[in-house]
Amino acid sequence: MQGQAQQQAYDRGITIFSPDGRLYQVEYAREAVKRGTASIGVRTNDGVVLAVDKRVPSPLLEDSSVEKIHKADDHIGIASAGHVADARQLIDFARRQTQVNQLRYGQPIGVETLTKEVTDHIQQYTQVGGARPFGVALIVGGIQNGEPRLFETDPSGTPYEWKALAVGADRGDLQSYLEENYDEDADLDGGIQLALDALASVNDGSLLPSEVGLATVDVETETFEQFDQDRIADHLEENDLLDTGEDEPAEDDE
Repeated sequence: MQGQAQQQAYDRGITIFSPDGRLYQVEYAREAVKRGTASIGVRTNDGVVLAVDKRVPSPLLEDSSVEKIHKADDHIGIASAGHVADARQLIDFARRQTQVNQLRYGQPIGVETLTKEVTDHIQQYTQVGGARPFGVALIVGGIQNGEPRLFETDPSGTPYEWKALAVGADRGDLQSYLEENYDEDADLDGGIQLALDALASVNDGSLLPSEVGLATVDVETETFEQFDQDRIADHLEENDLLDTGEDEPAEDDE
């Protein structure tokens, strides 16, 4: 009982390390990320792809109100997984930083610089009493000096750079799929296909356009572009991933 009480004490204090060097609240924040639907980022030679699973819990809910992909700047997009309200706060912070950099230096912010600004902000909430960590992970993708860059932010405040990654639910399965199928020579369409194939691999092999978010940042134009449902449906149909069961009549529950 005494050992359990001690663990609960470390559990409550975000600024207190446990004897084995752990911050339990940060680990719980990572668990919150795992409860969120998946987001995927893929870096290709031609740009960055962001794809998300944005399952709509009710037919009465507007699809457009489920936001998991965000534009941070003209050349940077961000996908999130985890606590939605926390994600909104970090997205707003990232957008302010892009504007501050533009006003202060007269040039767009670098992808790596923005990621580290965000993770520095996240890290403060692992060190200050009376606050909790952010229960969200972000995928930050964009173009920097003509090169595609892809980063992950962790609830601990640590940035990681990736060629391809997944965050959120089913991360282990998605990451394994990406590791097995990632092609460093793929173009942007190849990156889109890989991201959609990965999402479909944990969704019975097919996807609904209304439950998928897709965006790219192209090297040539250095512009963030978010796809509408028609374009997503075209890509799903082209890759034989379109869920054709959406037109089937629903069975009455009695």
